[in-house]
Amino acid sequence: MRALIAAATGLAVAFALVLTLTAVGAPTGKTSPEPMLTTVPAHP
Repeated sequence: MRALIAAATGLAVAFALVLTLTAVGAPTGKTSPEPMLTTVPAHP
């Protein structure tokens, strides 16, 4: 029974966190127009 209560509490906290982040909204900012530069390892 304790595990069920702990799971319900964790789920409630996670749900509250998601609702809080949704209410606050996405942070304002801009993304870089440059693509990320990645390197591919040389094949043997």
